[in-house]
Amino acid sequence: MAEAIPVIVAANDPGLTSEMVQFPGKAGSVNAYLSRPKNGSKLGTVIVIHENRGLVDHIKDVARRFAKDGFATLAVDLLSRSGGTDQYKTAEEGVAAIGKLTKDGVEEDLHAAVAFLKKQSFSNGKVGVVGYCWGGGQSLNFATKCRDLNAAVVYYGRNPDPLDAVQNIPCPVLGNYGQEDPNIMPGVEPLKAALTKHGKSFDIKVYPGAKHAFNNNTNADRYHPEAAKDAWGRTVNFFRTNLAS
Repeated sequence: MAEAIPVIVAANDPGLTSEMVQFPGKAGSVNAYLSRPKNGSKLGTVIVIHENRGLVDHIKDVARRFAKDGFATLAVDLLSRSGGTDQYKTAEEGVAAIGKLTKDGVEEDLHAAVAFLKKQSFSNGKVGVVGYCWGGGQSLNFATKCRDLNAAVVYYGRNPDPLDAVQNIPCPVLGNYGQEDPNIMPGVEPLKAALTKHGKSFDIKVYPGAKHAFNNNTNADRYHPEAAKDAWGRTVNFFRTNLAS
């Protein structure tokens, strides 16, 4: 396996405007990292939901990657209610804090993110969501709760509970999974069956030889360059199709 590459798009990339922002949420201000093409307008918008360590540098890099591909991208810090990711000094502390979040609180902050993006002058009004690991499960769950989504992408996340909640998803779904992911793979076929049952549009792919978190290029043990590249291309094309003006 190739060595991990910590950063793919530099934080000061001259073609992008990238910054921390705040927007109002039901329980107070929500922190997020916003990256977009510097001169872009009428942009499709993407909400990125982080893994179970919070809004770390890798997720900010993911946001910039989507911005380089033409989207206005908002990576929401879902630890905002407890003071934000930056206050946690170790990955273990972040994981523990994620474990204390409530389902309702996460959904409320994501709804606030959608409302924030729709008000921005650079937005074309269309919103997609993508999540990784813990965030993958949140992405899929949020799609069952938000009528304003135009696209939803899950990377190796858990299914909504109850699974029949997928009947409420208003948009096409894209799924990317690693075959060597024993905790998540048992849910893939039931998810496909439920989406089919309820007449939803979906495209789910399983990558042989890929582990959980195969997209995370800062995790040398998990990163699978070939699977990550293919899944990224699928995701970008999916967003271009569903978030175009």
